[in-house]
Amino acid sequence: MGTREHKQHAPKKVTIGIITVSTTRALVDDSSGSWISSQATNEGHEVVYHQVIPDDAKIIASTVRNVIRDQKPQVILMTGGTGITEKDVTIEALNPMFAKTLTAFGSLFAHLSFEEIGSAAFLSRATAGVIENTVVFCMPGSINACKLACRKLIFPELGHLVKHILD
Repeated sequence: MGTREHKQHAPKKVTIGIITVSTTRALVDDSSGSWISSQATNEGHEVVYHQVIPDDAKIIASTVRNVIRDQKPQVILMTGGTGITEKDVTIEALNPMFAKTLTAFGSLFAHLSFEEIGSAAFLSRATAGVIENTVVFCMPGSINACKLACRKLIFPELGHLVKHILD
């Protein structure tokens, strides 16, 4: 079955968890996570979890495990903690948990970012993978980066991704 056929038979609605990694933001001023939540709802998806957690590898890993176990989202969209500072540990926390890595996501995101912000795009370590039966995307914390990743890469493929997990 080709991509077109897969997409035709893919679920139109998926369940989504949103986790913002930040030591400076709270849920009330989480513009990136709030935008993702609104956009997902507008596209007909169900947001089953949205929280802001600190830049701490143990907290990030345990939160993702707990959300997958308790909320059972088909997709988790994470924003923040993908940079190169010492406190950016989202990737280090989640890479060991990935059963599969969606290696093209980071490359495609970097390419699209380069078109918008130039050479600074290579500072991002955006990545994606599968943990248990949940697809997890890790993207930068800026709202522009989230809009770019979600509009151009993630939302157009949500149902298609979930169909592959369910098959």
